[in-house]
Amino acid sequence: MNKSDIKDTMSKIFYSIFEKDISIEIDEIYKKYAFDINLPFKVKDSMTGEETWSIIENAPKYITQKNMEHCSDKRGWMFPKKNITTLEEIIKNWEKANFITTERLYNSTNCIKCDTIYNCNNIYHSVDLTKCSNSFFCDGCRNCELMIASQRTTDSINCLRVDDSSSCSNSFNVICSGKIANSYFIQDCSDLYECIFCSHISNRKFCIGNMQYEEDEYYQIKKTIVNWILE
Repeated sequence: MNKSDIKDTMSKIFYSIFEKDISIEIDEIYKKYAFDINLPFKVKDSMTGEETWSIIENAPKYITQKNMEHCSDKRGWMFPKKNITTLEEIIKNWEKANFITTERLYNSTNCIKCDTIYNCNNIYHSVDLTKCSNSFFCDGCRNCELMIASQRTTDSINCLRVDDSSSCSNSFNVICSGKIANSYFIQDCSDLYECIFCSHISNRKFCIGNMQYEEDEYYQIKKTIVNWILE
């Protein structure tokens, strides 16, 4: 997965949400939509000096998962027993092995700038994902696909900035909600289709600002809102 692949997939996600083709730069998406998400940051492998990524801050020493496994296979991490008389000596001996493992990827492929990723593929700059694919700048998502800048969300697809929610699709800026489709700026709602700027309602469609509209009225207003979002 290279930068071109990432940009193409992000463009497809934006089109699914906003039904508009837009030009996307990865850094621009990060600054605009993922600025407040706790993501892995760049550190250095203390053995090789190579660049790597970790979610754990201020560790005294880091080691990539690949290099940690190489050391395990080559010489192991046990030391010969020796006479130790103080706690300080025990800690000093432990420090020889006390590297924080970085880029922890388990049964996952094509994961870049990530840490603690499980059973995923095609993930970029994300943390703590399980059974996800084609997702970028995400934290704590499960069973999700085609997601950008989303957190603690499950069973969702084609979403941007969806937090603490489940079963969402083609939606933007959703918080603490479930079964949300084709909607923007939703909080504490359930079972909404084509709704915008709504909170604390359920089983509705074509609502804006917690007000009911006719379908044709709704889509006219939606065009203006989409232009405002993307500008």
